[in-house]
Amino acid sequence: MTVNVMTAKEVTNKVFNKEELFILDVRNESDFQDWKIEGENFEYFNIPYFELLDGVEGILEKIPTDKEVLVVCAKEGSSEMVADMLSEAGLTVSYLKGGMKAWSEHLEPVKIGDLKDGGEIYQFVRIGKGCLSYMVVSNGEAAIIDATRMTDIYLEFAESIGAKITHVFDTHLHADHISGGRTIAEKTTATYWLPPKDATEVTFEYQPLEDGIDVTIGNTAINIHALYSPGHTIGSTSFVVDEKYLLSGDILFIDSIGRPDLAGMAEDWVADLRESLYSRYRDLSEELIVLPAHFMIIDELNEDGSVAEKLGTLFAKNHGLNIEDENEFRKLVTENLPPQPNAYQEIRETNMGKINPDDEKQREMEIGPNRCAVR
Repeated sequence: MTVNVMTAKEVTNKVFNKEELFILDVRNESDFQDWKIEGENFEYFNIPYFELLDGVEGILEKIPTDKEVLVVCAKEGSSEMVADMLSEAGLTVSYLKGGMKAWSEHLEPVKIGDLKDGGEIYQFVRIGKGCLSYMVVSNGEAAIIDATRMTDIYLEFAESIGAKITHVFDTHLHADHISGGRTIAEKTTATYWLPPKDATEVTFEYQPLEDGIDVTIGNTAINIHALYSPGHTIGSTSFVVDEKYLLSGDILFIDSIGRPDLAGMAEDWVADLRESLYSRYRDLSEELIVLPAHFMIIDELNEDGSVAEKLGTLFAKNHGLNIEDENEFRKLVTENLPPQPNAYQEIRETNMGKINPDDEKQREMEIGPNRCAVR
């Protein structure tokens, strides 16, 4: 029997299309419990690789023969060996190329919509980590918002659609993933924008992104209005693009709201978070389509794999936007915090330019799910 290889892109398509898949995850139980490949119609069986060194006979009855089977490990090697053993036992299986490392780094571009003057907006879904980044395109120019460290995909995508990257933004100083913003700006000579209140310790040049600033992309005046909306960080800034899209950064998600504690300031920043969500956002049009910087659960994906919802719908359905009592809100936000993201202090220092870890170290720092929301 042959062993097939499945890429992260192919698995992403299965997630988007809600296909069935049986995943045999051969990482340690704690790693599996902490973070796994999620799909609406996926089934799982976790057994550590070292328990299979003497053979796979003991698990054959647990592996279905009527479903596609994918073997997954951290970096590929163990899953390939287990897939070989299962194949020799007569089963048809695949293993995940590059393992969870590749899953963590895969970005899938999804077109969100057209802009008034012929431009377009794309969302880059980092399916394994829940990070969302954006490209706004108009008249041969592009702006990128909240880029990941996998910068090549943005550069290649811009080239494929004939656009030159002229502006790069981060909505805030990220604590759960390493920003690719500065690298893209250096490679393209684009202007790099950062909220100044989040940039007090950065070691590099940037343009201060402040409330009310308009940046025009292309010559069709697609204005990106910066909207100061602190709470997740003291500098958090949202964007209204083309009077149609609200890029909410890590302040507002589809199913939850941003956590205010990743700089150790939860108590101080709760009031800012409430002010941003309950006052500043209430003043905006409910027709705006919210495009957040993260998603938490696979249910937040739309049919086409995008993560987007009207602001009015979120005001109606998102529990975090419907807590009238201020003390109850404070309690929700300070007492329902998931564990801190993996290596978040080092990630913040990397994003400030204070430290410069190599690629392997950066990969290691980012392993695991994103944890930017209040539960």
